[in-house]
Amino acid sequence: MKKAEKSGDDDIPMSPEKFRAWRRALGWKQKDAADALGLKKRMIQYYEKGRRDGKKVTIPKSVRLACYALSKGVTDFDGELVVAVAPGGDLEAHSGPLEPELAADAQKADGIAVETPLDAGKNAG
Repeated sequence: MKKAEKSGDDDIPMSPEKFRAWRRALGWKQKDAADALGLKKRMIQYYEKGRRDGKKVTIPKSVRLACYALSKGVTDFDGELVVAVAPGGDLEAHSGPLEPELAADAQKADGIAVETPLDAGKNAG
């Protein structure tokens, strides 16, 4: 697997329109999105406007990745345990840094090789 090049937060920017569409697709109010992302509602408003006090606001990579995880049902992660919302709406806990089916989905969707931390450990020895 190729090593990822060092990149900044602006590599694949999320537009204010896409951020708003993400929130609405989940059926969330701004407060719901703020709670899920661990942000204040005001930050959600800035991200959706794309501006704060007349200056451009860029949605950080960490927030973009959290949006993706939330859209896939992942509600929490402690480095080992993934907490996700099951199709019926119940919470499920899964052990492992990255569920194999999520890695496979990402690989198919993005056409990239996905190596989980567990895979990396196997190749280290």
